[in-house]
Amino acid sequence: MSHFYKDRVSLNILASSIENAKECYEAAEGNAFIGVLSKDFGTVEEAVKGMAAYGEEIDHCVSVGLGAGDPNQSKMVGDIVRTYTPKHINQVFTGVGYTRAAVNNNETIINCLVSPTGKPGFVTISTGPLSSQEKKAIVPIDTAIAMMKDMGANSVKFFPMGGLKTRDEYIAVAEACASQSFWLEPTGGIDLNNVEEIVEIALDAGVEKTIPHVYSAIIDQSTKRTKVADVAELYSKIKALVNRK
Repeated sequence: MSHFYKDRVSLNILASSIENAKECYEAAEGNAFIGVLSKDFGTVEEAVKGMAAYGEEIDHCVSVGLGAGDPNQSKMVGDIVRTYTPKHINQVFTGVGYTRAAVNNNETIINCLVSPTGKPGFVTISTGPLSSQEKKAIVPIDTAIAMMKDMGANSVKFFPMGGLKTRDEYIAVAEACASQSFWLEPTGGIDLNNVEEIVEIALDAGVEKTIPHVYSAIIDQSTKRTKVADVAELYSKIKALVNRK
């Protein structure tokens, strides 16, 4: 099973518990990666145990998360996947090489976080724990993708997007991903209202695989549970979109 609807699109969503994760995974017919945040665990050992428990219920479609792109979680993510092998990992730019070596396979998807710059065609790659504290390193998106490939990444995590506020920049990233046969993970401010346009931009550009991250917009703030009905609606929108293309 590819875990991508028609081999094109998969969802990345959070879950508040193993039960919630299982419900959301089933609502997306298995075409989803469920984010479990490293930041929610006190130690690597606790995280390994906790994430493995999630994985047993959802075909190991765990997306090992940093936690709001926190670069200080970069090494912990790499250390977790030395022992637990998920199907998806979130990582900052400078942590990709360490993480690919740690997970020790070529199958697990590792994304690479770069940020908008305000200038289409360019991204900020200084997203690591030390580099994010310095003057921004801004490079052409094509160069950034080539560097990601050098390090063993599979996809660009473009964050924070602010929904469609960075539309022109996002289009440039999508076009670069398509031209370099690289995958794309738009992240930040995505909700039920804009997810179709965001995914459609990627599909129209010719991106092979797209993984939109939809987080806070579908979380019940009182219970912290991801709303299963919203996941089902998201997935329905994605299916209809892919089938139109």
